[in-house]
Amino acid sequence: MFADTVIAASITYLIMLVAFFWHRFRTFHISVMVSVMIFDLLMPFYLYANRDWKTRLIDDGDILSFLVWTHFGLLIALFVLYTIQVAAGRKLIKGDMSARNEHKNVAKGILLTRALVILSGGLLVQAEAT
Repeated sequence: MFADTVIAASITYLIMLVAFFWHRFRTFHISVMVSVMIFDLLMPFYLYANRDWKTRLIDDGDILSFLVWTHFGLLIALFVLYTIQVAAGRKLIKGDMSARNEHKNVAKGILLTRALVILSGGLLVQAEAT
């Protein structure tokens, strides 16, 4: 069984997909995307506060796991893409349509990267359960 955090992240991913395809409804699109970004930024703090990471990472030796480092790298990539996306989105809001292609292409990268973050997080939860 997946942890509640993986289920919550998967639900927000589906909502993010809806907002991606409904980009013409700007208020909906912007509010959903910003909310998902905030959710993703706060999730590590939630996990840190509610999981025994020292035991798992240090005592059990998972810090050397390829999957842990893959998940961490994907998270860093996601946060970098979010930063680029916010900059491009702000340009669009100001009326600079030259940022439209960048915004759309970065959005596709975010969708792919976030799916991989959720998948690797789910695999880490499964590894913890066994």
